[in-house]
Amino acid sequence: MQVELTRISEKGQVVIPSSLRKEMGIKKSDQFMIFGEGGTLILKKIETPAMKRTFDEIVKPLQKAAKKAGLTKEDLKIAIKEVRNVS
Repeated sequence: MQVELTRISEKGQVVIPSSLRKEMGIKKSDQFMIFGEGGTLILKKIETPAMKRTFDEIVKPLQKAAKKAGLTKEDLKIAIKEVRNVS
């Protein structure tokens, strides 16, 4: 795994270093899903035809963790409402 440093701009944009873009085959207008927890962000490049499969692969462990923690759909609705009210 290659490690690079980058910064966030005033507009909230993050530059992915060219060496990583080349290694990962990232091109202009590629789309990503982004997940955050604690101090960690994860970017997952998505391919349009494989988006559903990729999303399901990523979400399944999150759904299991939520179920294990005893979270309900109502808990999710409340959390979304709280976040939207803070913005």
